[in-house]
Amino acid sequence: MQQYLLESLHELQLHLSRSRQFFQVVDDDGDPHWQYVEPGEFHPMTHNMPLSSAKSFFFAEQEPLYVFDGQFFRETLPEPEPFVLFGVLSCDLMAIHYQDIFFEQDPYYQARRQRALLVGIDCVHPCQEGFCYLVNAGPGVRDETADLILHPLSDGNWLLVAVTAMGKESLKGLPLVQATPHDISLRWDDLSHCEQQFEDHSYISTGINKLNADDMSASFWQDVGVQCLGCSGCTTLCPTCSCYGTQSLQIDQVPNNSTQESSAIQGSLAGQDCQLGQDQPVSQQVRFWDSCLYEGFQREASFHNPAEQAGERVKRFWYHKFSDDFLPEFGRYGCVGCGRCERTCPGVIGVHSIMKRIVNDA
Repeated sequence: MQQYLLESLHELQLHLSRSRQFFQVVDDDGDPHWQYVEPGEFHPMTHNMPLSSAKSFFFAEQEPLYVFDGQFFRETLPEPEPFVLFGVLSCDLMAIHYQDIFFEQDPYYQARRQRALLVGIDCVHPCQEGFCYLVNAGPGVRDETADLILHPLSDGNWLLVAVTAMGKESLKGLPLVQATPHDISLRWDDLSHCEQQFEDHSYISTGINKLNADDMSASFWQDVGVQCLGCSGCTTLCPTCSCYGTQSLQIDQVPNNSTQESSAIQGSLAGQDCQLGQDQPVSQQVRFWDSCLYEGFQREASFHNPAEQAGERVKRFWYHKFSDDFLPEFGRYGCVGCGRCERTCPGVIGVHSIMKRIVNDA
């Protein structure tokens, strides 16, 4: 690990953008969101959490897996340019780390993940609805989740920590000054102070214990299920959710089709020694985000549905977020404490609301 004192973020941004596509969280009038940024057009760093996490950079919302040209199946692996995600919050970095384990053997996810440089930023103030400290996801960036870490110092400078070999390599050619022990100690003091500023979230710990002991009645989950609208807002925004479905699509006359979808298919076939006849039909297998809260997610071919009732689906969702059964595989819970589900749920059964009900009503 190498630690430096950085006076100008602009120099670092410009340096990284010379060899990678540059993405940064841009806060437009209180609407922070991920955005591609042209070199030299960088935006001020923000600690505000974007409503959508960085999940879609690696686990695409919709993507073709392979096409069938009438004779051969052709895999359509993505070939992205190297890119950098600049200013990823600690909770979202932990979520990417979680997804890395889940998609370890997935070539589509890994094709994107291996091209990414992750630049994390420590949080120095608690965020709305956040409880990252309670689930080991913040407020400081964990070393195993980022290539570079940025920490804002009180004098306007930044502490820059190069963690991985990729992170150290990315800084070559950039003039840097070694950080002093005092600068390094300030980071830990700031993070300790930030953690002490969080509200009391002990009800979440109590709720997790009751959830693992299965202390809630079936009627409790039925009552909660009534409030679930099946909108998938929570699973879409949750940075660790990874449910997906697949669908076969038939596309006729691909070479003569000018749609964006057809162009994407032709592009994916380029360089694979695959030439399609002008009138050759092509089928495409597509993967898309799905949700375990949809009524049809677990429906079997026989039409038997083990999670037909909304209460069963809600219970399953929270079980997957906080069950101790998944700790051996992932080393942590499937929740990183970002609070996005609470912010988006129209039925008021996000993580804070549900844990308070488990503690008080179950």
